[in-house]
Amino acid sequence: MFAGLVDSIAPFAPFVSDAQARVGRPLTPGSVAGVARRTTRRTIRRSTVYVARLPAACVKTSINGTLLWHCGSTYYQPYGGRYVVVHVY
Repeated sequence: MFAGLVDSIAPFAPFVSDAQARVGRPLTPGSVAGVARRTTRRTIRRSTVYVARLPAACVKTSINGTLLWHCGSTYYQPYGGRYVVVHVY
């Protein structure tokens, strides 16, 4: 039944490679990089509030590998020459 189908696909076999999901690649669901990226997305959310300069007495901190500035009870993230207010969950 499938013999004719295999013969018709055989000429294209050198051009078609096997589709494989590789664990460890950055975009695969099971990779460490993918998990870290999703964790960062779930814990840090940008707002629409931007400031040109940080308030006084800010402390540089890192949350899940993302650089943030902690100023009182507010967190800021560097973004394009200014800072965006972020919410940490």
